[in-house]
Amino acid sequence: MSVTFDDITQAHGRIAPFIHRTPVYSSRIINDIVGGQLFFKCENFQKGGAFKARGAFNAVHSLDEAMVKKGVVTHSSGNHAAAVALAANSRNTIAHVVMPSNASAVKKAAVMGYGATVIECAPILADREATAEEIIRETGATFLHPYDDERVIAGQGTAALEMIEDLSKTGHSLDIVMCPVGGGGLLAGTALTARSLLPEAQVIAAEPLGADDAKRSFDAGVLIEQTAPNTIADGLLTSVGKTNFPIIMQNVDEILTVSEQSIVHAMRLIWQHMKLVVEPSAAVPLAALLSREVGLGDKKVGIILSGGNVDLDRLPW
Repeated sequence: MSVTFDDITQAHGRIAPFIHRTPVYSSRIINDIVGGQLFFKCENFQKGGAFKARGAFNAVHSLDEAMVKKGVVTHSSGNHAAAVALAANSRNTIAHVVMPSNASAVKKAAVMGYGATVIECAPILADREATAEEIIRETGATFLHPYDDERVIAGQGTAALEMIEDLSKTGHSLDIVMCPVGGGGLLAGTALTARSLLPEAQVIAAEPLGADDAKRSFDAGVLIEQTAPNTIADGLLTSVGKTNFPIIMQNVDEILTVSEQSIVHAMRLIWQHMKLVVEPSAAVPLAALLSREVGLGDKKVGIILSGGNVDLDRLPW
């Protein structure tokens, strides 16, 4: 079984009472800079500060009562961790969240603030997975993967669904739909939604040069694992998921890579001209447009601003 657009519409109905229908903003100054019409879906205003709430709420609210009683477990460096903590709280169940020791302090504090138990591990994927497996053996909790999960993918696809619906009400039809790519949950869900609602639109993803496994995998047609990623965009460090990859290959037109300098520049533009607090990962699609990687003309581009959980004591300027 793979994820379908029907799964995304059902997910939206399931999670609507628990999430924010985030606004879509634009900036005349940024439009002038890139030479197109950009529309930003502001998931930095989402519960937990990122789009991850969508997938987490859909996954947690898909569980039966017996599973809820035993709790949930996940591993994440930040945004998914907070999202699972929030979603678990909404069903009065315990969330065990495995976080690497080098995860940002603000994200750890948020997870604990939402009522979850944080278990630290070494900052390598193998240790994350081993720690989570041990918790599952001890508690019988249900594992919720940060992105390689059909319920999570369906939930993430609801951001693009809302963006396309809301823009259509104001007479705008997008020519291009963009989002960042790390594990690929957001991209897979976004691509499925765009293909169903805007079959003529291009679906383009962007990722950092220092964590470019999605681009290399996409070009090769086979999954290539991420090794030693190095980027300021800490939400995009993971390898593309096995469930997500076939969806991406079938529904995405292009994956672009951007430099660290361009990510910081794009992030600063959003802060300065839109007065929006976004994290580096959210700025990656705009960085690709600023680098003239896409010929815009006067095309209309919808961008998922993935999140705003940034450590204010570690800003890159």
